Amino acid sequence: MEETASAPARTRIGTPVDGEHVLGSLSPSRAGDFKSCPLMFRLRTIDRLPEEPSPSAVRGTVVHKVLEDLFDLPAADRTPDRAELMVQDAWDFVLDAEPELREMFVGEADAGQEIATWLASCRESLRGYFDLEDPRRLEPAEREVYVEALLDSKLLLRGFVDRIDVAPDGALRVVDYKTGRSPGVGFESRALFQMRFYALVIWRTRGVVPALLQLIYLGDGQLVSYRPDEQDLRATERLVVALWQAIEAARSSGEWLPNPGATCRWCSFQAHCPAFGNQPPPLPSPPTTQLTPPSVVSDLRSPG
Repeated sequence: MEETASAPARTRIGTPVDGEHVLGSLSPSRAGDFKSCPLMFRLRTIDRLPEEPSPSAVRGTVVHKVLEDLFDLPAADRTPDRAELMVQDAWDFVLDAEPELREMFVGEADAGQEIATWLASCRESLRGYFDLEDPRRLEPAEREVYVEALLDSKLLLRGFVDRIDVAPDGALRVVDYKTGRSPGVGFESRALFQMRFYALVIWRTRGVVPALLQLIYLGDGQLVSYRPDEQDLRATERLVVALWQAIEAARSSGEWLPNPGATCRWCSFQAHCPAFGNQPPPLPSPPTTQLTPPSVVSDLRSPG
């Protein structure tokens, strides 16, 4: 999980970097943005152009909130019916933090019915979860945990992990919930990159390579699992550092090139993209040096 439309504030617990020279910071979402399309990275992270929250992204926020709170209940109470009852409270919680999200449904012929239908879709996603796991048999060690690591290169990596499970022998399982469908052939690399990114941060801070990385896709009831090793994570670190160097080169040159592809149909920035016959706005001057996500729902809850 990662950061996007502002969701409730999260506690930032991580590696102290005061007094350290830090090149910059990257989350897996922002690194993935640059890999996918440098122009999208620029518009989202440097220009910080506003993005309209989508019902699918906010659905992810609500469902994640329910799955986080579910494990506060006694094990016997972690049932599908109880989870569905928690959806309204989770939606109210998100609205308290960001009341403008209600405007997603403004203009509909019957906004009340539209919201009810959307909440039903949140409940449907949760029913899919119970087909994949029985939370009555699980006791996660950590949930919605902020992780960060300062690499030897002085690049700071950070993000939020949905869940970390610890086996009796100490083995770690890193779990991420996705409310969308599992990626088709050729599109799974971004999701696996995100999980390797988290595994790298955990390895660098805790000295333990996670035994299992697991993506839970609620949209089509699929589990995607991967077992990393040190060689994998060293390669991920080299890739992340190379991405940062490419970001710095683009910032120095001012050349943030679009990378047209299949995902362009979902991009929020078509009105600023040469691939759609448009032009990006002038670069901010001076460009920001704090390359961090602008909000919490778009980054953390992007449908996947």
